[in-house]
Amino acid sequence: MTTTDTKTTSEPESHGFTIQKKKKWPWAVGALAVVAAVAATVAINAGSGDKSPNNVAGATLTVVTAEGNHAEQALVNFVAENVAPKYGIKVAFKGLADSTTLNRAVSTGEVAGTIYQHKLWLSQVLEANPDFKLNAATPVFRWGFGIWSQKYKSVDEIPDGATISLYSDPANEAQGLWLLERAGLLKLADGVNKWEATQKDIVENPKGIKIKLLDFAAQSRALPDLDAAVGYTEYYVSAKIPLEQQIFAPAAPDEFAGQLTIGTEYQDTENVKNLVKAFQDPAVQEFLRTDPSVKDLLVPIDAK
Repeated sequence: MTTTDTKTTSEPESHGFTIQKKKKWPWAVGALAVVAAVAATVAINAGSGDKSPNNVAGATLTVVTAEGNHAEQALVNFVAENVAPKYGIKVAFKGLADSTTLNRAVSTGEVAGTIYQHKLWLSQVLEANPDFKLNAATPVFRWGFGIWSQKYKSVDEIPDGATISLYSDPANEAQGLWLLERAGLLKLADGVNKWEATQKDIVENPKGIKIKLLDFAAQSRALPDLDAAVGYTEYYVSAKIPLEQQIFAPAAPDEFAGQLTIGTEYQDTENVKNLVKAFQDPAVQEFLRTDPSVKDLLVPIDAK
């Protein structure tokens, strides 16, 4: 039987792991940091009137992600410096405060795109904000994602009754369950979509694994008190946890590949079509394979 112990904190998010419905967005009384992020986004259009940079020849196309995602920033900067000129465009990186802010900016054309999310997360964003017009244009990378433990050196050593943490949002809880199944620690019902799985879909749990749901920063801090945790490599590396404590890390399935997301209304503009081509350039995958700034954090799309 699987036991769930749910705990969340108010740590900053990344990858869009806390959806904020638009009707709840505190425009008038929001925190100054969020207001500043939105203002900075709007400022991107300065000098071009109401026209999106997506429609302006020679305009700088901004690609956003959440503040503090250094690997994703390194990837965008690589595209800007080494790939974009081949396609006649200028690209720049910008970090924004949260999922709703950056996805709104993409939808309205204030920025050209984001590499912040996979398709499942995007579907949750669109469900929460039905007026957003967004499209996953192309997969770019897979996030490093694995089982971590300070107590055991392999999955086989994890004992009966162990407590393993998964992330507390539905999209990444599903990915965590997929990974536990692939590691042989549990079995999900036949035919369940790996991107929609919940704990109700567990049909075999031979070791009696107990699942504890935690948010991103809380999970890495709690690792010493857990038998294991399933999480993103970038969070653990940022928390100064040695990569050797990642004991199982197969490449994520296609459903969890990071996507270049663009505004639907701008997908046929020359600027955005060339932006998509730039992120599809083979040089991007070579960068992911070899550059120390992203190695093990962002995995090439063809990794198996």
